[in-house]
Amino acid sequence: MDRPCCPYIAIVLCVISWWPILCTADSQIVLGKPLFPGTTLVSDGGAFALGFFSPPGSNSSSSLLYLGIWYNNIPKLTVVWVASQAAPILAGNSSTSSKKSASLVLTNTSNLVLSDATGRVLWTPNVTSSSLSSVSRPVAVLLNTGNLVIRSPEGTTLWQSFDHPSNTFLPGMKLGINFRTHSGARYVSWRSATDPLPGSFSFGQDPDRPLQLIIWKGSRLYWRSTPWSGYMVESNYNSDNKGGGRSAIYMEVIYNDEEEYSTISLSEGAPPVHSLMNYSGEIEMQGWSNETSEWVTFSRFPARACSYYGYCGAFGYCGNSTDDDGVSSTCHCIEGFEPESGTEWSRGNFSQGCRRKEPVRCDDGFVALPGLKMPDAYTLVPNRSLEECATGCIRDCSCVAYAYANLSTSTKILDSTRCLVWTGDLIDMERVAGILGDFGETLYLRLAGADSARKSMLDWSMRFKIIKGVARGLLYLHQDSRLTIIHRDLKASNILLDAAMNPKISDFGMARIFDDNQELANTMRVVGTYGYMAPEYAMEGIFSVKSDVYSFGVLLLEILVDHYLDLARKRGSQSDEQQKLRLEIKQLLKEANQLSTPSTFAQAAKLKRLAVAKEKELAKNEC
Repeated sequence: MDRPCCPYIAIVLCVISWWPILCTADSQIVLGKPLFPGTTLVSDGGAFALGFFSPPGSNSSSSLLYLGIWYNNIPKLTVVWVASQAAPILAGNSSTSSKKSASLVLTNTSNLVLSDATGRVLWTPNVTSSSLSSVSRPVAVLLNTGNLVIRSPEGTTLWQSFDHPSNTFLPGMKLGINFRTHSGARYVSWRSATDPLPGSFSFGQDPDRPLQLIIWKGSRLYWRSTPWSGYMVESNYNSDNKGGGRSAIYMEVIYNDEEEYSTISLSEGAPPVHSLMNYSGEIEMQGWSNETSEWVTFSRFPARACSYYGYCGAFGYCGNSTDDDGVSSTCHCIEGFEPESGTEWSRGNFSQGCRRKEPVRCDDGFVALPGLKMPDAYTLVPNRSLEECATGCIRDCSCVAYAYANLSTSTKILDSTRCLVWTGDLIDMERVAGILGDFGETLYLRLAGADSARKSMLDWSMRFKIIKGVARGLLYLHQDSRLTIIHRDLKASNILLDAAMNPKISDFGMARIFDDNQELANTMRVVGTYGYMAPEYAMEGIFSVKSDVYSFGVLLLEILVDHYLDLARKRGSQSDEQQKLRLEIKQLLKEANQLSTPSTFAQAAKLKRLAVAKEKELAKNEC
């Protein structure tokens, strides 16, 4: 797989002969220049290679070859794409020359053709005839993203491997569905770690289950994620990068009239990262460790024994209790329900699920069930506020539950709030441990005897405990820590709660460390969640400790009024919503007799005004 050591000799040989090994230093396949076993195509940046390989860990005497793409600069062979996954190349049992007779050729019709030792065609891309009709001299190029593309001389992409994945999801790939074709690509596992033949598991999106990731075992639904939410989902991992710090992974959700998909990108200088559909039915997010020269798995799901689809039956959810191995696997009934069969439940068979303790009536209210993975089989209603979503469900006697999500995507003009509605059994729920205020994961359930106007998710003493805990955390980051740390993405979903409801600030992927005398910084790349951003940061990229204090003020507002703050739809639409919430605060102060500690509430409301005060003098006057 090595490139020629002397480029001048290689150029001469390429001119006077057709030696394939020496003529593959570039990143393209052109007419009359096939790719054979023993030769590779290397992307311009050197990150990926295309060629023939025997599966890693397989018997060295194996007669099977595959055409694939792998990381070129990583010492451990890691294949990310296989062309003929279901049809390996039978290269012969003894003769090396017979193996070399397998080839990948670009034809005059703009198609790549993979043939085995006998000349039998094993694979060719599905390039449409309309794309081929006007192309005379195509070229196949391996990009430094790992994407193999067939292009016309004008640069038009006729086909690309990113649209036909194997088992690996790379940065820049799309994971989603096309609304016009009502379909989407699936990532299919290998049969084993050393056998690239298609395995039992695949993952992708289901057109009938929008905005969520699905794992199938064969044709059976095996696992699904909670609906995606947020413009950007940040994560980080210890990547042993040159700076010795942590690298960030950005996930964007694109939702428009034509398609819906997610894609990931990496922070500058980050080592390779990918998601792998392994042969055991798990999706692993892996990053390359330069220190250990191994792939490190820092995220894996399903994560629990009871996470599999429908494990806890109707109206049951996978809980947080742990077994002897430290794995949470116990099912529970949601509020107002009991096991359908106590005997089977005690035996560990939860498939029959739960039933209501009391019949429900149309005029019954709703209770908030926070921190749940949303049930399956919902109806998605776009462009509705929380109030409109609730009103619609209250008026519909067949509505069992509803949820609200503000799903901001990178196509900002199409950002919208969405109402999720259920009219049948609630299936496949799971407790999402310790996330405060991820209002896309708060289920509002119609329950007998419920008073939806008075029942709150948290009582006031608990809410004030959370407020004080977050304030102490910010004080430590800004003042008491050896280094001044600016979080830059303080929001409800980044506040974790332990079993005692003590808050902890999480997800420092966007955080910045200031020097001793540094008061502010400026960035060209504004990251975070717009509804929580200070205006100077959102519009000019200027941030400081005040940016976190502003975000804390928004978070405090949410906790005070006990619902999601809808500020992320447009950058310019915050003032109306803020004014609306100020009025809600005033109204709650007037109704202070409903609170157990009205004076404490007033103190928190005053603290809110301090947090979002625009001028220093205003803050001094308040004090």
